[in-house]
Amino acid sequence: MIKGKITIHDISKALEIDSSTVSRALNNSPRVSKKTKTKILKKAKELGYQRNSLASKLRTNRSNTIGVIVPRISRHFFAAVISGIEETAYDAGYDVIICQSLDNYEREKKLVETLLANRVDGILISISMETTNYSHFKNYIDNGFPIIYFDRPCEVDKNTNVIINDFKASFEATEHLILNGCKNIVHFSGPQSTTLYQKRCKGYKAALKKHNIPLRKEYIIESNLMENDGIENAKKVLKLPLVDAVFSANDKAAISAMQYLKTKNIKIPEDIAFVGFSNEPISAVIEPSLTTVNQQDFEMGKVATTLLFEQINNKSSINETKILEPELIIRNSSIKK
Repeated sequence: MIKGKITIHDISKALEIDSSTVSRALNNSPRVSKKTKTKILKKAKELGYQRNSLASKLRTNRSNTIGVIVPRISRHFFAAVISGIEETAYDAGYDVIICQSLDNYEREKKLVETLLANRVDGILISISMETTNYSHFKNYIDNGFPIIYFDRPCEVDKNTNVIINDFKASFEATEHLILNGCKNIVHFSGPQSTTLYQKRCKGYKAALKKHNIPLRKEYIIESNLMENDGIENAKKVLKLPLVDAVFSANDKAAISAMQYLKTKNIKIPEDIAFVGFSNEPISAVIEPSLTTVNQQDFEMGKVATTLLFEQINNKSSINETKILEPELIIRNSSIKK
C-alpha cells in the first residue's frame, strides 16, 4: 500500500505506464486512447489520487474563480442575484468568492485589490453608494481582467453593465399612483451621486410632467434608504402639506416609513398610498401589502455571469449595456378606495 500523498508517478509505477501518458490521461488529452484513459482513471481513483489544482491553475494562468462584490448580502435582491451567478458559474466549472462592500468606498477599493492579488479571472460588482472615483477598477482592467457592473451602472471606459430599465420602472410606478388619484407624490430618493438613483428620480419627474403635476423640490427626500432613513423620511412627510402618496426607490425605506406612519394613525393607502422598489419578500406579506417593482434579480445574475465568461474567454473588455425589463407588481398599498 502506498503511503502519503499519491502522485502521478505512483500511478505510473502501479500500471507500468509512462508518467507523461498518465498526466495526459488525467488532463483528458485526445492523445491517449479511451481504453488507456479509463484504465488510468480507475487506478487513480483506487489509489485516492487528488489533482493539484493550484499547480494546474498556475500552468494555465487561470484560477477558474470569479469575484463578486455586492453592497449587502443581507438584501434579498443581492442574495437572489448571487444565486443566479453561482448557478451559472457552477455549470461552467467556476468557483465564486463573495464579498460585501457595505456601501463603503474604501472597503470596496480594498476588496478589488484583494481579488486582484488572488488572481480571480474576473469580477462582478454592484458599486457602493459612496463610489464616485473609479480608478481601482481601471487598475484591475489594466492588469488584463474583465469587470461586469450590475444593478448600479458605472460610467468608465470599457464598461459592461447589466441593469433594469430604472427610468421606465420609476415612471410606471409614479404614473400608477397618479392614475389612482394621487397628485402630491413624495419621492424617497437614493443618493443622487449614484447613476441608478438619478434614473429613478428622472422617471418620477417625467411622470409628473406628463400629467401636468408641478414638481416640488421639497417632495424629493434624499437618503441612503436604510430602515432608519425610512422612519426619518416619514417624519418629514408629516411636515409637508397635502401629501397623498410616496414612491420610494427601495422597499426597505418604504416599509419602515409605512410602519411609522401607521403609529401616527395615518391610513395606508387611504391617506397616503405607497409604492416601493425591489420586491423584497416581506413586501407581499406586510399589511397592507406593498406595491413594488420586480427587478429580475436571478436573471440579472445569470446574464452578468454569462457576459463575464464571454470576456474571460475572449480576453477582452467591451462597452455594452444589457437592459432587463422591470415589472410593476400592484398590491394593496397603492389602491385608493
